Amino acid sequence: MPAFDPSPMELLFWNALALIAAACFFAPVFRRLGLGTILGYLAAGLAVQLAFSGSFSEHPEELLHFAEFGVVLFLFVIGLELRPTTLWAMRSDIFGLGTAQMLVCGGLLAIPALLLGLPVAAAAIIGLGLALSSTALVMQTLDERRQRASLYGRKSFSILLFQDLAIVPLLLLVAFLAPTGESLDLGQSLVQLAIALAAIAILVIVGKYLLDPLFHLLARSGMQEIMTASALGVVIGAALLMDVAGMSYAMGAFIAGVMLAESAYRHEVEANIEPFRGLFLGLFFMAVGLSLDLGAVTANWALILAAVPVAMTLKGLALYGVARLFKIDRNASIQVALALPQHGEFGFVLFAAAATAGLLGDELSSTLIAIVTLSMAVSPLVARLEPLFLTQSAPRNLEESFDDAKGRTLVIGFGRFGQVVSQPLFADGVEVTILDNDADRVLDAKRFGFRVHFGDGRRRDVLRAASAAEADLIVVCVDDPESADRIVALVKAEFAQAKLYVRSYDRRHSIRLSQADVDYSVRETFESALRLAEKVLLALGTSEEKVTHTIADIRERDLDRLRQQAEGGLQSGLDRLHVAPVRPEPLNTTE
Repeated sequence: MPAFDPSPMELLFWNALALIAAACFFAPVFRRLGLGTILGYLAAGLAVQLAFSGSFSEHPEELLHFAEFGVVLFLFVIGLELRPTTLWAMRSDIFGLGTAQMLVCGGLLAIPALLLGLPVAAAAIIGLGLALSSTALVMQTLDERRQRASLYGRKSFSILLFQDLAIVPLLLLVAFLAPTGESLDLGQSLVQLAIALAAIAILVIVGKYLLDPLFHLLARSGMQEIMTASALGVVIGAALLMDVAGMSYAMGAFIAGVMLAESAYRHEVEANIEPFRGLFLGLFFMAVGLSLDLGAVTANWALILAAVPVAMTLKGLALYGVARLFKIDRNASIQVALALPQHGEFGFVLFAAAATAGLLGDELSSTLIAIVTLSMAVSPLVARLEPLFLTQSAPRNLEESFDDAKGRTLVIGFGRFGQVVSQPLFADGVEVTILDNDADRVLDAKRFGFRVHFGDGRRRDVLRAASAAEADLIVVCVDDPESADRIVALVKAEFAQAKLYVRSYDRRHSIRLSQADVDYSVRETFESALRLAEKVLLALGTSEEKVTHTIADIRERDLDRLRQQAEGGLQSGLDRLHVAPVRPEPLNTTE
């Protein structure tokens, strides 16, 4: 059997296949285990490195630099979702909270380096480099948990954005402190800063005045591939401009995204970029695992194993202290501290530059890069410690009076669903008492002229105070099925005189409500979906009479299926579903 001796091109394909296979195995498994896809990608990269015994690539760091395009695309997509006005409103968090985080974390993390006998200049670079967090990892985690818009998500993003802005000053600081005689004087530093500001100004002007007309012109061609290519071209061009100016690629992409946030083509551009973003971001995390210097880890394993938890703990404590200093509540401060304790991908760039400038030795630089990589690997596990530190927030209470709760119809829950339900009732002159246990929502409703009573509909005393005993009809519009079930049970036991109409979450919930003998329930998406289907059929040319008949038949079939499922389980009633187009049967002329 001939020896396996692939050509360079064949080896490239084998490498690509190995990464894809590892990603397809580890990412779903780690997500299923609740550890997150990021840790899965890191494990995939490490597994490929171990499987190929270091022969995967002579220069795995080149793959890491290539894969950084995923971070660039990620920041571009984030920018698309932030209007300039929103970004301006965040300025105090970006430059206040962000600056404080860098200085406090950098100073605290420099202390261990000083205690180990390193020079002040080297310790300062180490401290500031370890103060950086991973934008890609944190934002991806926030997206997976759908918490980017939360308080701690917004504060974390502000800190990360300032860290990206700080790359240029940090690299200038490395050059200034370098003992090799290549340090920049003040004049050169000011010139470099002026070039960076000019590049940002150019990007803002181009984004504001040229990008929209460009996309309009390309859209008229009707060629989807050209729109995709142009979107990628904008990202790459902005990233290169920032790189020429000495800033990070990601910052250029982010600014380009912000400039397109108000464009009419924003959604089109985002849809075109999204597949590339996910692919390259996964490749980036695999490249981190692949480029981990196992030799440096082996040679300095004791130092690394001690440094990673110590550095992350110090950084977490500093983050918590800074967040509390800026009057962020305790729970959100803890979440920020547990989200950002890892060290970031830009630490690779900073420590490599410091080694080139002679501030750090090559072995120390490799050890620091290993510390950064391992901190990123364990970060998803650190985030899972949240429940151990978070305290249950005391619900915000309002002094409530139910003196004006005289309506014979009681609506419980005034979210999006409850607000729509109340509109026809008000229009028909029905006196309605509305109850909601979200204090902020109650206050917001008051600003729009609604009288919403604050109270928990799961409590007997609250329902009594809201005149549930005199109500003819109670409408349950809460979005949590368990809460709805508790309210239904309470009303059935204590206020049986009232008819009970309930918002259902899904089929299982509808079956439970049917078994609880409510007067009427509707799945929150069922009727709106039928209404949309009705419009689609009409648009396709189906007669109005046939559409009405079809929709009525679907309602009847669904109700019949629900009855069968209530008696025989969720697999019952499958024959009531249409699984293929219904075609009229031809007449049999032989009989």
